[in-house]
Amino acid sequence: MVEFDPMYYPYASRRNAVYGNNGMVATSQPLAAEAGLEVLKKGGNAIDAAIATAAALTVVEPTSNGIGSDSFALVWVDGKIHGLNASGYAPSGISIEKLKELGYDEIPTFGKVPVTVPGTPKGWAELSERFGKLPFEELFVPAIRYAEEGYPLSPTLGFHWKSAYKKFKEIFKDDAIYDEWFNVFAPNGRAPETGELWKSPGHARTLREIAKTKAESFYSGELADEIDAYFTKHEGFLTKEDLSSYEAKWVDPIKVNYRGYDVWEIPPNGQGIIALMALNILKGYEFNEKDSVDTYHKQIEAMKLSFTDGLEYITQQEHMDVSVEELLSDQYADARRKLIGDEALEPTPGEPQRGGTVYLSAADGEGNMISYIQSNYMGFGSGVVVPGTGIAMQNRGHTFSLDSEHVNSLEPGKQTYHTIIPGFLSKGSEAVGPFGVMGGFMQPQGHAQVVMNMVDFDLNPQAALDAPRWQWMKDKVVKVDPLFPEHLAQALQRRGHKVERSLYHHEFGRGQIIVRDPETGVLCGGTEPRTDGHVAVW
Repeated sequence: MVEFDPMYYPYASRRNAVYGNNGMVATSQPLAAEAGLEVLKKGGNAIDAAIATAAALTVVEPTSNGIGSDSFALVWVDGKIHGLNASGYAPSGISIEKLKELGYDEIPTFGKVPVTVPGTPKGWAELSERFGKLPFEELFVPAIRYAEEGYPLSPTLGFHWKSAYKKFKEIFKDDAIYDEWFNVFAPNGRAPETGELWKSPGHARTLREIAKTKAESFYSGELADEIDAYFTKHEGFLTKEDLSSYEAKWVDPIKVNYRGYDVWEIPPNGQGIIALMALNILKGYEFNEKDSVDTYHKQIEAMKLSFTDGLEYITQQEHMDVSVEELLSDQYADARRKLIGDEALEPTPGEPQRGGTVYLSAADGEGNMISYIQSNYMGFGSGVVVPGTGIAMQNRGHTFSLDSEHVNSLEPGKQTYHTIIPGFLSKGSEAVGPFGVMGGFMQPQGHAQVVMNMVDFDLNPQAALDAPRWQWMKDKVVKVDPLFPEHLAQALQRRGHKVERSLYHHEFGRGQIIVRDPETGVLCGGTEPRTDGHVAVW
């Protein structure tokens, strides 16, 4: 029998939007969504459901995230939006000078060097402490059950797991620091197959420790000791002191108003500001037709200009020499918009005045809503797994620069430019709902596209996610997904864009959206056709 490749056959099954009124959880894994729904039915709120879903995702989608991840959240409670930045810092003992002495001219993708302090466990605890209803330990019951009893791999998960194994068995074979990755994720000397059961007692033990200590074990207790010991053994940089000094931050979300809707993102060090900058440029145009070459051309040009600025100026906000307010000002958007003509341009940064990821959304019957995202980066992350714990460490430090003059240069205790971003829509004093599109540098591009699909072209959440997507890559290069109309691809080519058609729809992100009708309270959800997504509803 020919093996089914979910990455090649685009949108193998279309879905209809899902409706409900008591609660809803949408994410990329059905089992994780059901974990959140299980918590809702026990009396938990949307925030409880999100934590339960996120914990389960570390088990049922380890190809994209893990307990050693970073995370961000936008939370709507009692008519107000709140932001949580649970991304970690570079270890205190690392520096550009030390890495150059060790022979590095750039930060490697894998191994001990790119590992930063994981923020996710602390983020779970902060969300629960401030907004949760149920006891923290109760939120981990489904995830622990999946880890102890096992679960069968879904198709997209199986595809990515096998791809990672094929790559890792070549590049990880000569370094003992990677041995535990193979013990945990290839226990039979291979990647588990789609439909095959996989379980991890180490995950279960760690999640239980995090649950009973409200994550303190991870940062200053038994788990912290084990992390410290493993990095010490392999002469890494992360220490227990780095872990114990970490705190997640509550932040004020940033926004632009786009045609009467407030579009919310987390402020830098995240790249959500890029989506807002692009929308700020695009609101100066009228779009009457979605599938026209002029619409796509202007979208691509606005994103190209915004992304170029983002890569030039974004890092931890305290280290930026350009203010968020200036980058989001109407005056700056006007100046960038004037650069857009009928032909594709070669983007350069403007001059403002100076000063592998999982996503989930959840809502409950009380009006609480949350947009939440967590990721190791590049699939399984660094490849470093702490023995006996199931903790796969992220490799977020890879995005730091070893150029001391670059805004995102590596410094001890600094947060790097971060790709993962949750989004949220509101109108007036009412929440519309959470949205997100995961996938590295596709994320702000996906955010802008789904917002326009809903606001400009009146598509429901599922249709907004189903629609063909594009991704600006560099210079004038634009990739389009397998279902992007050929006549429009050719028309963009005639305007000077270098259009490349991808065979793989997973390159264009994986998203979820929930919106609420302000009059009836009815929830409408959509989930990505490009993954094993699921909307669990009550």
